[in-house]
Amino acid sequence: MTARWHAACRYAVSDGVPRRSLTVALIVGTVLNLINQGGALFGGGHIDWAKLLLNFVVPYCVSTYGAVSYRLGSDKPR
Repeated sequence: MTARWHAACRYAVSDGVPRRSLTVALIVGTVLNLINQGGALFGGGHIDWAKLLLNFVVPYCVSTYGAVSYRLGSDKPR
């Protein structure tokens, strides 16, 4: 099990995964922020900074998880 964790951590930081995950997070996070806080962003209202941050962090984590789980699955012998 420890070897699997090491492989997952290695995959999460290699082969362009961070760059692709960041790209996904920037696009999806921007859209989510416009949907969720558009009034505050353009209307001068109160911005919820925790939600703003989470709208970028969650897509990054989901994208990274997807890439890592794919790589772990492709390492198994068939």
